[in-house]
This record gives sequence, C-alpha cells and structure tokens, in this order.
Amino acid sequence: MARVAMVSGAGRGLGFAIADKLLTDGWSLSLGLRDQSQAKRFDVGPERLHVGHFDATDPASAEQWVNGTVDRFGQIDALVNNVGVLRMVDFEQGSEEDLDDLWAINVKAPFWLIRAALPYLKATGAGRVVNIASTDAKRFRPGTSVGYSMTKHALLAMTQAVRHAGWGEGVRATALCPGAIDTDLIANLPGVTPKVDRLTPETVAEMVAFILALPNQASVPELIVNTRLETLI
Repeated sequence: MARVAMVSGAGRGLGFAIADKLLTDGWSLSLGLRDQSQAKRFDVGPERLHVGHFDATDPASAEQWVNGTVDRFGQIDALVNNVGVLRMVDFEQGSEEDLDDLWAINVKAPFWLIRAALPYLKATGAGRVVNIASTDAKRFRPGTSVGYSMTKHALLAMTQAVRHAGWGEGVRATALCPGAIDTDLIANLPGVTPKVDRLTPETVAEMVAFILALPNQASVPELIVNTRLETLI
C-alpha cells in the first residue's frame, strides 16, 4: 500500500504544490481543508485521496481529521503542517486578535495535529513530521512581524520536542525554514523579497518530498533555505 501523508492547508499556494508533488511521487493523501471544494483541483481518484475538514482555529477538528484519515487508509506515515498565517504585529501595530490568530494557527493547530497523529506515526516505524517554519524562526529581521517570528520560533521548539517524543519508534521531524515564498501570504507586504528572488512553491515542495524520502538513519532536524544573503543563528 502507498504511504499516506496528511497535508494541512493544501487547497492553494505552497500546500497545493506539496500535495501535488507527493501525489506525483506515489503517496496517498489526506488533505485538511476548511473549504473542501478546493480538493477539486486534484485530478486523482478517491482510492488515493481523502478530504477532511480542518479548521486551524478549532482544536477539535484536528482529532476529527486524524481519525478520518485512519478510518480511510488505516495508517498515517507523514504529517506536513503547512497551514499558517502572517499578521503584522509589532510594538506599534497589531491587535490582540491578530496575535491570537498567529498563535492559534501557526502554533496550536500543528500541536493538536501532532498530538493526535503521533501514535499512528509511531506505529509505522518510520513516521515523519515536516513543520513549515521560516527563516524568521532562526533570527529576527527589522521590519518583519514580531508576532509571526515568535510563532515560528515556537514551531521550531515543537519540532525538537517531536524528535524526542518519537525517536525510539522511528519518528523523524524536520523544521523546514524557507525564506520568502512566492504565495499570497506575502503578496501585499511592504519591504519583502522582490518577486524575482522568491522561492517558488514547487521548489519548496521538492524539499518536502526529499525530506520525506530519507531513511531513519538520515534525519534532518532543520533545513534552512535563504533567498537573500544574511547571517542566521
């Protein structure tokens, strides 16, 4: 049977590119979507595609999506936490609601998904977690959102915790830390990397596929991908 990957936020942008690449590579997929009509973009039969409702602001939907995936495929081999938001929150702008949204979607949503999926990832003996972080998880650059950077640093810590929680059972976790990706997330932000210098979603999807294909003996804790020359911690 094909390996099964759960991908959150797969309806567009980076999530769509990741899902499309994994389907091409022979994976079966469970897509976590708030708008399930977005699954119509995928030209694949139901034998390899499950569509579950996932609302990143609703903790209960994480367990429901995981349970639906197991009911459909009987296993979970990989979890790709892709869903995320960017709100401009710093010491001069941004509301409490903006900050709460950042934490709910960028941190709490992947946490609840990992908690629910971890027993099944352990059961395979080679489970994988890929958390889509950012170079903003590795440093702070003036002009970026303090709130966003805080949440991505937290996601990095969560990735380390997963490695410890599942290492003995073959679970490997990676924080993928790309620079600017050419998606709607940064389309209207001032001062971002020029479009010509941004990563494409397809390039980042190739990185995810590479990480997921590695054996247990080749664990990648972090993969940092620069789009500009800078010093990272």
